[in-house]
Amino acid sequence: MLRPRPLPLLLIGALCTGLGVGFDAPARAIPPSPSQLQALEKALNARDDAPLAALLRSGPGLDSAQLRQRRQLLRQSFPDLSWRVKAGPPLRDGQPTVAIATTGSRILDGSTYRLEAQQILTIESDGRQLLGEDLLSETSLLRSGEKTVPVVLQAPDAVLTGQRYDVDLIVDEPLDGALLAGGITAVSPAQVAAMASPPLELGALGGGGLFKTVRAPLHAGLQTWALLLVHPRAIITATKRVRVVADRRALTP
Repeated sequence: MLRPRPLPLLLIGALCTGLGVGFDAPARAIPPSPSQLQALEKALNARDDAPLAALLRSGPGLDSAQLRQRRQLLRQSFPDLSWRVKAGPPLRDGQPTVAIATTGSRILDGSTYRLEAQQILTIESDGRQLLGEDLLSETSLLRSGEKTVPVVLQAPDAVLTGQRYDVDLIVDEPLDGALLAGGITAVSPAQVAAMASPPLELGALGGGGLFKTVRAPLHAGLQTWALLLVHPRAIITATKRVRVVADRRALTP
């Protein structure tokens, strides 16, 4: 059984873009144009901060300087980090969304760690700059090992306040007698903001993955989970951010 090493980053959280969550958009805010989405992808992948600084405007929910600092920290952890930005599926009211995929890798203590993260969000623009965003779904996986251990992270994107729901990290192949260990913990907003890796207690797992029933808080917002799964061939870290809403109609935007 592998012993878990300190990972370079357990949390990706909203940091795939670093944009703020839940901002109050000006009345004249509009969705970003295709050219602005291209500019966002180019700015995120640029080596310097100037393109991103020019594209974003600080305001409610968006601190441009903090965003650039977090982006540089991510690049230090994953030197080949790259972003892909494209149009996502429209909402029920026709509002467009943006899909952002982030990949990267690094070598730590002789092991290669590979990052994969996905976000679906809405972004608002004033026609020239991006003003903020609203997160709809977000998942990240960080895996060690030369061969990828297939896993499936199952958790809802949105739940009602106070609702009980399942967060599962499942190994999607036969275990053939292999033993697993794992753990899950809630991540506070302060830990998300600080990009802090929360402590995780590992326990032996009796099945083919990590299965946990959790409860949403009694107030609306975002709930973040960090999961750690130790497999004989890999260490797998996952994060999942879940929207907590008070209105059932908001479960499917």
